[in-house]
Amino acid sequence: MGVADVDRDRLRDVAVTLAQYAIALVTLAWAVSQTDPGEAASLLAGLGPATVLALLGVTVFGLLARFDTWRATLGPVESTDLRTAGRIDLIVNFVNQLLPSRLTGRLAAPFVLRSKLGISYADATAVSGVHTALYALLYGVVATIGLTFAVGRLSVGLAALLAFSIGLYLAAGVSVLAAGTNLERLDWVFGGVTRLLGYLPRVGDRLAAQAEDAVSFTADATDAFRSIAFDPGVWVRYAAGWTVAMVLAPGARVLLLFSGFGVAFEPVALVPLYLVMAYSVTLLPLTPGGFGVTEATTTAVFVALGVPSAAIVPVVFVDRFLGVYLPALAGWYPSLGIDRASLRTGDGE
Repeated sequence: MGVADVDRDRLRDVAVTLAQYAIALVTLAWAVSQTDPGEAASLLAGLGPATVLALLGVTVFGLLARFDTWRATLGPVESTDLRTAGRIDLIVNFVNQLLPSRLTGRLAAPFVLRSKLGISYADATAVSGVHTALYALLYGVVATIGLTFAVGRLSVGLAALLAFSIGLYLAAGVSVLAAGTNLERLDWVFGGVTRLLGYLPRVGDRLAAQAEDAVSFTADATDAFRSIAFDPGVWVRYAAGWTVAMVLAPGARVLLLFSGFGVAFEPVALVPLYLVMAYSVTLLPLTPGGFGVTEATTTAVFVALGVPSAAIVPVVFVDRFLGVYLPALAGWYPSLGIDRASLRTGDGE
C-alpha cells in the first residue's frame, strides 16, 4: 500500500469518525429537546436519600453480577477472583465506549485476558468468544420477548429498527458459537479490526501492531472453546449473572426513578424487558458506544409506551450513566495497567 493510499485511508477514517460523533450529537440533542432541562433537574433534585442509596446499591449489585459472568466463562480455563474479573470487565466496557459497536469492542477482550491472567491467546480467545456469544444470545432472546409485547404500540419504523438490531444480536451469538468449533475461520475478523485497537489509550498502538502476529487460532483454541461452550454449568452461571446485570439491575433503577418521579407504569414486570429491547441499538455501528442513538431510541420507545417525555429523558440518562458510562470511566484507569511485556509473545505459556 502506497503513501497516498494510507493517507486516503486515514482521511476516510477521520471522516467516518466525525460523522459518527455528529450523529451522536444530533440524536443526543433530540433526546434532550424532549424535556425541559429545568423540570428534569427539579425531578432529580426531588429524589429522596433512600432512593439515591437504593440506586447506588442496585448499581453495585449489578456490576458484581456482571463481573461474575467473566468468572463463569473463565472457570474451565482459569480460576479467577472477583476483583480481577472486575478489572477485565471494566476495561472491556471502556473499550466498548470507544468503538462504534458493543461487540466490536469485545474483540479487545483476548488481549486484556492475556495481560491480566497470563493465559495463552488460544484460551483467552475461547473465553472471550464464549462470553460474547452468550451475551449476544441472551440479549437477543430477552429483547425479542420485549419487542413481542411492545410491537403493537410502536411505530413501524421504530419497531423495524429494533427488530433489525435484535436480529443482529441473535445472528452474532449463533455465528460465534458455530465458528467456535473452527476458530481459525475468525482470523479475517481479527485482522480487520486490529486498526480499531489503536484507539486504546497508551497501549493501543502496541495492541494493534501485535494483533496479527500474536493471535493464532489453533486446535487448542477450538478445544478450549468447546470445553467452555459445552459446559452446562457455564451457561447456568453466566445466565444468572447476565440476568441480574442486564435485566434486573437496570429495570430496578428505572422503576426506582419512575417511583421517585411519580410516574406509574403497568405492567411493572415488562419494564426490564422493554429496556433491554430499547438498548439493543447499541449493537448498530452508528456512534461510539451507541452514545446518543441509544438515549434517543429509548426515549422514543418509552414515550410510545405512555411514559411522559419529561420524565423518561432524565430516567434514561441516569440509568445509562450509572450502568454504562460510569463503569466505562472506571475502566480507563485499569486499562493503563495492561502488561505490555505480555503482548510481545504470541503464546501464554
